[in-house]
Amino acid sequence: MTDTTLQPTDVRLTFALAVRTGTEVVAGVTPDVLDRPTPCDDMDVRSLTAHLVAVLERVAALGRGEDPFAVAEPAAADDAWPERWARAAHAVQAAWTDDAVLGRPMSLPWQQGTGADILGGYVSEVTVHTWDLARALGVQPEWHPRPVEAALAGVDGFLPATGRFELFERISAEMGLDEVAVPFRDAVPVADDAPAIDRLVAWNGRDPHWAPPR
Repeated sequence: MTDTTLQPTDVRLTFALAVRTGTEVVAGVTPDVLDRPTPCDDMDVRSLTAHLVAVLERVAALGRGEDPFAVAEPAAADDAWPERWARAAHAVQAAWTDDAVLGRPMSLPWQQGTGADILGGYVSEVTVHTWDLARALGVQPEWHPRPVEAALAGVDGFLPATGRFELFERISAEMGLDEVAVPFRDAVPVADDAPAIDRLVAWNGRDPHWAPPR
């Protein structure tokens, strides 16, 4: 996903910058690391990378006016995950090229708004899961401040610090689901002057100092 023609205030630029960092990290997903653990419960590097690709494919589906929940977790050959990610990123770019998509009403179980609102919400998911993958791989990408700060601003207004199981229990009930899916653990305390990426992942229930078990 490129950003060369976007205006500085365009949410597509913010998302593209998050994807750019993701591209840098996913490049390190090679066959020998696929079974490593990650900060995400019950996800190894393979399943986390598949989830990240699926996020991009759902964003592309939204841009095309399709059902994002019809997108299944993708599969790829062990050495093909960077290529699979790149294809999904290009699909997002193609689906969101038309400026009219930004003003189109969209609805998710946890968020309603314009296309711009929904795309902004996905900045956090891409950024946090990119951090998850980076920690699992032992790499330290350069975090562009724009998507990190945008993600912080977005989740700060959406999620309470505690009681998240109860929140998603209500959401699941409203959706008619028998099983409660809780994508966020309660926030982890962190210093107010901690780096923005640490504050973001801590608010999303991660320990900023997480490291793979030895």
